[in-house]
This record gives sequence, C-alpha cells and structure tokens, in this order.
Amino acid sequence: MKIPYAYTWKNLWARRLTTALTAGGMALVVYVFATVLMLTEGLRQTLVATGSPDNVMVIRRGADTEVQSSIERDQAAIVESLPEIAMAAAGVRQVSKETLVLMTLPKRDSGKPSNVTIRGLSGVGFSLRPQVRLSQGRLFRPGSSEIIAGTKIAENFSGAGIGETLHFGMRDWTVVGVFDAASTGFGSEIWGDVEQLMQAFRRTAYSSVIFKLADRGDFAEVERHIEGDQRLKLDAKRETVFYAEQSELMANFLNILGLTLSAIFSIGAIIGALITMYASVASRTREIGTLRALGFQRSSILGAFLVESLLLGLVGGLIGLIFASMMQWLTVSTMNWRTFAELAFRFTLTPGIAFKSLAFALLMGFFGGFLPAVRAARMNIIDALRAA
Repeated sequence: MKIPYAYTWKNLWARRLTTALTAGGMALVVYVFATVLMLTEGLRQTLVATGSPDNVMVIRRGADTEVQSSIERDQAAIVESLPEIAMAAAGVRQVSKETLVLMTLPKRDSGKPSNVTIRGLSGVGFSLRPQVRLSQGRLFRPGSSEIIAGTKIAENFSGAGIGETLHFGMRDWTVVGVFDAASTGFGSEIWGDVEQLMQAFRRTAYSSVIFKLADRGDFAEVERHIEGDQRLKLDAKRETVFYAEQSELMANFLNILGLTLSAIFSIGAIIGALITMYASVASRTREIGTLRALGFQRSSILGAFLVESLLLGLVGGLIGLIFASMMQWLTVSTMNWRTFAELAFRFTLTPGIAFKSLAFALLMGFFGGFLPAVRAARMNIIDALRAA
C-alpha cells in the first residue's frame, strides 16, 4: 500500500513553525542562487543585444576590445572598399569608422568619478544600430562639438542631460540629444563626431570599423579577405559574437562567486532540513510503527518522508524564486572588466533560471530528507509501537 499524499501535507502543516523556518532557510539559498544567475544573464543579454547579426566589427589583430585596438586610416580605407558592404538608398556605404575613449565623469548622486565610454561615429554610425532611437533632442552635427548621451548616462552622470555641457578632451561638449538604447550596452555610452573626438584626444587612428553586410551569408568571405590581407593585420567578427565575448570574464566570475556562496549556504539549509526531518521521525515513532503494523511497506514509509522533505524544498524554492523575481525591477551599474567602463543592466529571470533554482531547492530537500527517511523506513515495528 502507498501512503496518501494528504498525509504528508498534514504533517507539514502540523509543524507549521518548524516547516516555515526550514523552508525560509532554503528560500534564502535559492534567492542567492537565482539572483546571481539573473545578474549573469542580464549582463550577457545586455552585451549580446548590443550587437546586430548583420554587422561586422573589425579591430586590430590580437586586441580583445575597441579600447586596445588601433586601425590606421589607410587600413580603414581598404576595409571600407570591400564589395560585401551594404549600400543605402542614396548610394552611401553602410560603414562607420569609429574611435572609443574612456573618460572619468562624476555621478549625479554621489559625485564620485566613474569611467564612461565616449564613442566617435561616422555619418551612418547611428543608423547601423537599429536598436537605438533618439528619445530627446536631436543628433549631433558632423564637424561640431556636440554629443548625444545614452539614457543611463544622462540619468546617472552630472552634466550629461540634454542642454548641459561636459568638459573633456580640452574642450566643452554640448549635449544636444539623449538616445534610448533599450537593453543594450550602448545606453551607457556618449556619442559624437569621430573626427572631432579624434582631434580633441589627439588621435590619428581609429579604434574600429563597423559595417553592415549586404548579405548576412557573406561573412565568411569578408573574414577571409580581411584576415588574409597582410596589409591590414586586422580581425573581423560578427558584432553579436564580439559583444558576447565582452561578457565572458565578468559572467564567469559572477557564476563562480554565486555557485560558491550557494554551495556554502546550501550546507546550512541541508543541515536545517536534516534536523527538521530527524525531529519529525523522532516525534512520530509510534505513528510509524502503526503504519507498518497496518501493512505499509518500508518503501512506502521511505517515500512518504522523502516526499515530505522534497515538498519542504519546493516550498522554500518557490518563495526564494518569488523574491528573486522582484529584482527584475532593479538596474545595476558596474564596471565592465573588459573595457573598464560603466555598464548598466538589469537582473533577468528566464525559464531556465527558474527551472535550475527549483531543481536546486529539490536537491537540497532530497539530501536533507534522505537519511531521516531511511531511518524511519528501517524502524522495527515492535520497538516503534513500544516507544513512549
């Protein structure tokens, strides 16, 4: 015979305080586990969404980021002449020669300095980013000391709001527009005219060349042309791949940190579940003996106590996941360890993270309840019935 599941629920409800404390401990562990995974996923999605599958990023061979890259003007001209580059309706080649500089700007709330990415774009640079739209003001005029700021920069940094002035590169720059970059990393950048920014920072070489493919399937041919040309010594990557690689270092660190903390905390949660389940077995010794006398097999006793522990873990997991899901309303600003610049992104909960969190909770419940369940199943009927 099998013990009804209602029996398990009633036993958990009969020890409400102990059940709540044990489930609360598991909920805390699941909360930490889920939020770290959400943080990592938010970072990954932000940087991956920054790239477009139709765009190709060209940087100096051996460079991991645009900050480290340097492309001479003659090299950029060769890349610009590739036949695979898309053409706009007006016959304009869809290619942007860009420079990228890191500047320290003060934050609005604390006044503390933080690194900000300043990006210089060519004329079509804005149109190459379909995920970016102008939300306030207008675009900067080519050849002028005008800039536009991402929403995250405009909100969080002094002098970056529309109509305000920032001083860097030995001159003043007027913010004439604010752009919304959705959930991409571009929202943490400031954009201006590439030639003006290169003059201001006394640069003679670009940081990167970005262009749109006329046919997405032409990438292999473009890669062969660029990397096979000994005059260039450049690398070509799909923009999506390039930005995905930018998240690897920090994402790996967050995963290791999160899993380590979760493993440490889970030991305490498992011990709590063990204590709870052992106490349950001890207080129900005669009850267990009665069940055995009524004909319930050892496997049924084992299964009942194991299900009870798993339900304890499931309740804790659901509570922890509910609280973790509330973190999606928060935006985190941190330093991208690849570029050393400010990067804002949100916690992101996915079905995969929810599944992993609940599976982790059930695993804690299993390990916390297995030994007490075995003890209950092995009890001698006579000794159990004689227990006081």
